Amino acid sequence: MKLLRWTTAACLLGAAGLAHAAGQPDPNLARNLAATCANCHGTNGHAVPGSGSEALAGTDKDKLLQKLRDFRSGAKPATIMHQISKGYTEAQLELVAAYFAAQK
Repeated sequence: MKLLRWTTAACLLGAAGLAHAAGQPDPNLARNLAATCANCHGTNGHAVPGSGSEALAGTDKDKLLQKLRDFRSGAKPATIMHQISKGYTEAQLELVAAYFAAQK
């Protein structure tokens, strides 16, 4: 009977720890989301000169967020950005825009 109580208590503590961890935001989420942009826009938004891709580092957050919204809605024509931007939630787009705005 004691073993059952200890096992139950250990399981409850473990479940509480997982629930707590699930409620914590990932401190690297913005960076991780922005990393998907590196193929075209360079590491941390620093586009390679002459590549034809726009540098995103240091761009005003609101300006970048509006561009992303325009791509997503189709208001701004694009070859691929309209498809990519549709894969993100509004909150994720805000994180990406803030991340690139903070880059120097």
